[in-house]
Amino acid sequence: MTTRYETVIGLEVHSQLLTKSKMFCPCGSDYQNANPNTRVCPVCMGMPGVLPVVNKKAVELVILTGLALGCGISETTKFDRKNYPYPDLMKGYQISQFDQPVAGRGVLSVQDTEGNAKDIGVTRVHLEEDVAKLIHRKESHGEGYTLLDINRAGVPLMEIVSEPDMRSPEEAHSYLTSLHSIVRQIGASTANMEEGSFRCDANISIRPFGSTELGKKVEIKNVNSFRSVFRALKYEEERQRNAIENGEPIIQETRGWSDERGTTISQRTKEYAADYRYFPEPDLPPVKISRSWVEEVGSQLPELPAAKKKRYLSDLQLSEYDAGLLSINLEFSHLFDQTIKEFPTNEQDKLSSRSKNACNWITVEFARLKNETHEQPLNLSPKYLAEIVLLVESGRLSSSMAKTVFDKTVLEGGAPTEIADTLGMAQISDSRLIEKTVDAVILQNPDAVADYLEGKDSVVRFMVGQIMKETKGKANPKMATEMLETALNSLR
Repeated sequence: MTTRYETVIGLEVHSQLLTKSKMFCPCGSDYQNANPNTRVCPVCMGMPGVLPVVNKKAVELVILTGLALGCGISETTKFDRKNYPYPDLMKGYQISQFDQPVAGRGVLSVQDTEGNAKDIGVTRVHLEEDVAKLIHRKESHGEGYTLLDINRAGVPLMEIVSEPDMRSPEEAHSYLTSLHSIVRQIGASTANMEEGSFRCDANISIRPFGSTELGKKVEIKNVNSFRSVFRALKYEEERQRNAIENGEPIIQETRGWSDERGTTISQRTKEYAADYRYFPEPDLPPVKISRSWVEEVGSQLPELPAAKKKRYLSDLQLSEYDAGLLSINLEFSHLFDQTIKEFPTNEQDKLSSRSKNACNWITVEFARLKNETHEQPLNLSPKYLAEIVLLVESGRLSSSMAKTVFDKTVLEGGAPTEIADTLGMAQISDSRLIEKTVDAVILQNPDAVADYLEGKDSVVRFMVGQIMKETKGKANPKMATEMLETALNSLR
């Protein structure tokens, strides 16, 4: 790939807000599992003569998000009509925000391709209403038709628009995952991409290195996963660079992403702001946001992922990788923090190693079970996780034993110690019993002993395996190895 061009990326993220009712009417926002067209009223159906009413909770969640992103909060915000004639918008316009959003001028720090911190500007965070859902179907004889489910129409939707500060699909991926973590951890949204509550439109253009002018922008829609966003940007980056190299023009347009084909597909030429004919929403007065209101909302701001990561690095000496992995996952970080509290407070010198072990159980084994059970609710209390860490540390359970106990604890419930006792699991750490087994294995394997004495150290692993076999996997592997090597060296 040529390096004479620079990629410029900006993201527009739409996130449904966690409110009980819709943005401008009292209909429930719990449309996901509802029967079609059962969460509707004259307001969200766009009937003539009805009046919208602003959802205060939705405004507060956007203020909270703005504060989490270091944005300034507007003293006055207003709503506007964004006009476009799509069939999923019954009114023929969308109530959105144009020139006076709730929040703006923020920043989100991400990692660039060199692993260094880089600030991505946040242009604005504003409120709007979601649209209805179109369901496309086709009869067996080939004739197609479209159904309209209005349940989603009017659900509060927050749009977070970045500056075009990202220079690679990797940076865009880092920005998107960081933003996703923030809106989840502050409780603004479930941010479930599979359900459509966290959606991303990516804007990408190419320009010569050293140029300050932006190239023709292409907006990519229909990307519904982090992986898809990354793949779409990679493809479009290559497509545009090849087009420029071949002397082909880049037009400002909207392109859809096809996961099956692995390509973007031209949909329509890109609209400009003027095409939407924005004008102030006549049925809604401007909203005044007082400093005291902002302070009240700000007092609810929890510890953010960046602060968590810093705490994990400094207080618990976790690695950069582990701290990053934990801090962006709300469920994992909460379980981890509560588990740390279960360790004895008078043994702070062991906290770092115990934290590392707890992290491994959560990010590896717990994550494995969640994946295998397809996100079904799992039973794992911080108390029991801490108990497993301590059982391994004390030598009561080997790593393989602990994994068996862990799985049963999570999948079936119950205290780890009781499960281990029921299964007859107890690691042998009695030096006399292990020494006796070591002597027996040495007598049973004269050829292996001879190989060791000739300098073939690799046979130690085989002989330790024999010790584990004799003890039915219960011998402490570390003790067995050390005692075996001591016994063998005495024969030299």
